[in-house]
Amino acid sequence: MDERKILVVDDEQHILELIQFNLESKGFNVVTCDNGEEAVRIASKGNIDLMILDLMLPGIDGIEVCKRIRNSENRNLPIIMLTAKGEENDKIKGLNIGADDYMTKPFSIRELLARINAVMRRIKDTESKDSNTIKVEKVTIDIEKHEVRKDDILLELTLKEFELLKILAQNRGKVLSRDVILDKIWGYEYFGDTRTVDVHIRHLRKKIDDNNGTFIETVRGVGYKMK
Repeated sequence: MDERKILVVDDEQHILELIQFNLESKGFNVVTCDNGEEAVRIASKGNIDLMILDLMLPGIDGIEVCKRIRNSENRNLPIIMLTAKGEENDKIKGLNIGADDYMTKPFSIRELLARINAVMRRIKDTESKDSNTIKVEKVTIDIEKHEVRKDDILLELTLKEFELLKILAQNRGKVLSRDVILDKIWGYEYFGDTRTVDVHIRHLRKKIDDNNGTFIETVRGVGYKMK
């Protein structure tokens, strides 16, 4: 049995019941609530392993809930955000302020379970990996030496390409928007010029032999993630 505790936040009772039933059948410990204030209060106790958070909530919405959690002591709580179809701007905003993943309603329980497991796996990988080395498939990133090898062959990357690969690997399975990547790697100087990210992704894919995007996935309208 899986004893991880998941908080599900949605103001539609039938969705709460559907998610709770299916997650509990898989062994998860599930807590539910139907408003943002209660979600923040429950999360602040620090005994939740993951939150499934609806965007549209009475009182404070999902964006504000996510923002408060990321500014709290429990800032590392994994969050999967639920959005209604067509809310592209809110989806991007949610990822920018720290949501780990998102799903668009209506969704399948099977897909939700897959995304939960992917986020949990990423967190586990992050916690267990050597702080100076990140290994993803056949690629090894040595942070201290600033070296990247694939199949033990040293790759020649520019500083920005190295930083781009590193941030994607450190957030494996999580979608990073272009604006977040720009802010983390280039800073304010290139803010808003998302073409810079696209160009570097293209060069990076060529150097790691990932021209088909099987290693670094393009999330249309949002950004990139490493599988």
